[in-house]
Amino acid sequence: MKKVVVLGILLAMFSFTTMNAQDDSSKKEMSTLDKALIGLTFSDADAAAIAQQAIVEMDAANPVADPTSGYAIRLNRLFGKHVSSEGVNLNYKVYLVKDINAFAMADGSVRVFAGLMNIMDDNELLAVIGHEIGHVVNHDTKDAVKAAYKKDVLIDVAKSQSGTINALSKTQVGKLGRAMIDSKHSRKQESQADLFSYDFMKKNGYDVNAVESCLRILQKLSEGGESSFLTKMMSSHPDSGKRADDARKRAVKDGLYKEYVQQKIVNTAPVTPTTKTTTTKTTAKKTATKKK
Repeated sequence: MKKVVVLGILLAMFSFTTMNAQDDSSKKEMSTLDKALIGLTFSDADAAAIAQQAIVEMDAANPVADPTSGYAIRLNRLFGKHVSSEGVNLNYKVYLVKDINAFAMADGSVRVFAGLMNIMDDNELLAVIGHEIGHVVNHDTKDAVKAAYKKDVLIDVAKSQSGTINALSKTQVGKLGRAMIDSKHSRKQESQADLFSYDFMKKNGYDVNAVESCLRILQKLSEGGESSFLTKMMSSHPDSGKRADDARKRAVKDGLYKEYVQQKIVNTAPVTPTTKTTTTKTTAKKTATKKK
């Protein structure tokens, strides 16, 4: 009962604090109490609503692969049958950028970068995106939105006329989207997303050894000369080596382990065979005239 009373008092204080913030437009920083209360009242619906706004701005700011692009065709071929997972409706697009990354938003939006598709085969790509879907299903993306929402880039929301997410400007939404991608998940969240990816691969009949393989690729890239390409992936997905070891142990335990051999990577659109016009030659028969 005490907890309910305290919550009611806090919510009342939040309303009062928000009104004061609206009156005092010169105030530059959100108080610690404001940030805590936003976190207290933040729901999955709030996270999804903000993510929907953010993904629109991000899609507009990045080169999105056309449906006829080889990248888009490949992604749709792989994930066309996985538009819904654990009650979450998903939508997929490819960003035609060289960065090695993939991310999922709280509203079910999944974005894959061409740079990632250039270095991973179908099974490895399935494992990576399965991991990102795991973050959505496990509500990790909600926590990421909440963390970004409480940052100073969105202080003005608490001072807006409505005090709601609908008051976000395009600039704020864009900043929020970038902040969500930069947001780091905890080791526990990463481990749970890896487990989701493994189970996703196993349940759908894919090669579970690709989970270890994709993590080994990221591990090698982070240690080698190509580490500069890992602008976001490695910062938000640490300890790839250990996670790869854990994926291998799962496969061994299930009796499914075998050394993974990467398959051919094809990101080009299939060539439509051209129809050749064949000319039928009519052979004229000569009638021989017999002399009588």
